[in-house]
Amino acid sequence: MNQPVIVVEGLRKVYGDVVAVAGLDFEVEAGTILGLLGPNGAGKTTTIEILTTLRRADAGRATIAGFDVGRQPELVRRVIGLAGQAAAVDDRLTARENLDLFARLYKLPAPERRARVDELIERFDLGGFADRLVATYSGGQRRRLDVVAALIARPPAIFLDEPTTGLDPRSRLELWREIRAMADEGAAVVLTTQYLEEADRLADDIVIIDRGEVVARGAADELKKDLGRDVLVVHVSDPADLPRAAELAGDGADVATDAGHRMLTVQLGDGPPEALAVLRRLSDAGIPVEDFQLRRPTLDDVFLTHTEVRR
Repeated sequence: MNQPVIVVEGLRKVYGDVVAVAGLDFEVEAGTILGLLGPNGAGKTTTIEILTTLRRADAGRATIAGFDVGRQPELVRRVIGLAGQAAAVDDRLTARENLDLFARLYKLPAPERRARVDELIERFDLGGFADRLVATYSGGQRRRLDVVAALIARPPAIFLDEPTTGLDPRSRLELWREIRAMADEGAAVVLTTQYLEEADRLADDIVIIDRGEVVARGAADELKKDLGRDVLVVHVSDPADLPRAAELAGDGADVATDAGHRMLTVQLGDGPPEALAVLRRLSDAGIPVEDFQLRRPTLDDVFLTHTEVRR
């Protein structure tokens, strides 16, 4: 077993009466991606800020590449890369100049600095705009540069706080490939995201937090399997029928409705037999069904189950 690059033990942060982080524990090995998920205000960004030395924890301990985050912050900063929610690049510089600046901050020797900047510009396809001022970039170009800047010194630990927020689907897919490549080249990556498909596709392990506490952890497939139930999605013809349909479907089942999509989502404990029973009850009540689908749980279902149950 590889020695973990990132070790978090009992991490805690409190703001007045608000517990932002309540005793988090997790590890991230080299070459793996940890998806850190949770609702808004769950403590994800606070956790990232503590691990990247931007905030101090009130209790607990964390080490990165063997360095203590609380006691050795300067050494920790040398072995991490960070792409936070707020872009760190300078609008008044070009991409090439920004990357050179980051390389200087990491104290890379001049020949290595120039070679590394050129390498990253080519690898991340920045050449078309590398010598334009960042102020002229699109949101996707700016976000891509921000992530690239976090890689300049080949850090063993990389923290990406919602790196693809606001990107179009093509830019998001391109960035997914590069994030996966970071791990494949040996980095330990911590990824926070609002896109559960992103975590499903990229993360080797997932930690879901809510109100600063871990409420679920494991590989995506394990978490979905542990949910232990199938999902029936029903589209009714008339949204006015949804309340009655939910009442009929909710005989011992967990039901959610979406009036905008005329959709009923039913969590099933008994799979196909229960799905047939639900559809039969709707038919007997004269509620027209436009279409339906019986599917396995998704990471969205896992997320909602483990976070909504506490609210």
